[in-house]
Amino acid sequence: MGVGGKIITEMITEIGIVAGEIWSLLEKKGDVSLRNVVKMIDKPRELILMSIGWLAREGHIVLKREDNDYKVCLR
Repeated sequence: MGVGGKIITEMITEIGIVAGEIWSLLEKKGDVSLRNVVKMIDKPRELILMSIGWLAREGHIVLKREDNDYKVCLR
């Protein structure tokens, strides 16, 4: 595997780990605003958003528009 493939594999792994942290947070706290997810998970915002996208695409979470934010909910 070339350098690019290694970086992609590491990024996918990191996204998966953060997705697990988000899942655990939602299991403990219930529905949480996107703004608070970003505050409560000690990772870069971009990585959190990628992880939320992955969870949503896989059908594990739902995002509901709420005023100027989104509510993140387990399915």
